[in-house]
Amino acid sequence: MKLPPPLSFLPPLPSPPRLPRLPGPRLSSALVGATALELAVLAGHLITYPLGLTPERPESPEHPESRAGSAGSAGSARPESPARTDRSENAPSRPLALPVTGDPTAPAAAPPVVLLHGFIDNRSVFLVLRRALTRHGHRRTASLNYSPLTRDIRAAAALLGRQVEAVRARTGHDRVDIVGHSLGGLIARYYVQRLGGDRRVRTLVTLGTPHGGTAVAPGAGLHPIVRQMRGGSPVIEELRLPAPGCRTRFVSFWAELDQVMVPVETACVDHPDLDAVNVRVTGIGHLALPVHPAVAAAVREVLETPETGEADVPVTGATSAA
Repeated sequence: MKLPPPLSFLPPLPSPPRLPRLPGPRLSSALVGATALELAVLAGHLITYPLGLTPERPESPEHPESRAGSAGSAGSARPESPARTDRSENAPSRPLALPVTGDPTAPAAAPPVVLLHGFIDNRSVFLVLRRALTRHGHRRTASLNYSPLTRDIRAAAALLGRQVEAVRARTGHDRVDIVGHSLGGLIARYYVQRLGGDRRVRTLVTLGTPHGGTAVAPGAGLHPIVRQMRGGSPVIEELRLPAPGCRTRFVSFWAELDQVMVPVETACVDHPDLDAVNVRVTGIGHLALPVHPAVAAAVREVLETPETGEADVPVTGATSAA
């Protein structure tokens, strides 16, 4: 039997696309390690997430005379970690000043600490950081929740302002420190920079916050607050406006393997009017920032920095899983 001729009239199949070049062995192994850590952190957080669904019970008002003995346990030892943080070369401000390590009076003199979580999260994300702060004498901490249905960063910042006033009333302190993760840091910055919160906030520490807007915004078409985190949004552009005389100091921790901040430098504070230091964290990603023990140690040092009598001490010790 005669076979039919080959189907020569069919167009040739396209050649397979070229695969992108993989990063070098060092970066590749670091990225694999950071991704594994991110998955482990996510799994652990799914277990603890229900613990933070309800609002925190406010502590009873504290009188100034009762604060004297609240320090006590501020030690000089820092948790060992393969991780590392460095001040960013892009930081447009003076070197980070830290107090003398182990000064037992620093936590007692420091303002209360307000912790603010990120998008679709709750206060449980700060369980590790809060434990570390408490262990070193920071007894006055408040972990705040805002609704996952919040649709506007401006409204969330106004709510934060009311919560800060409540913390001030309970503790008797004029000013507070704020630590914000991801969106929480952006809400806190808007409060400080646009709503006069610099009168109430001494130090704002941000962990993986899209200060310049991020190109990775999943569900941007579904949730307005996610659109506000994109580069060029009206909120991001407002934060570029002049802020002369802003009294709050900013310390921004950004992770070089953060897959949520694109580009990663968007997590740096870059504003000519702000007293800002950007701290580069190596070896971890976005989710690990609020739970890594070495980052917690660096944050604690920042919060123990006195407003006067500063010592020029570099940040060391935080985060490299390599």
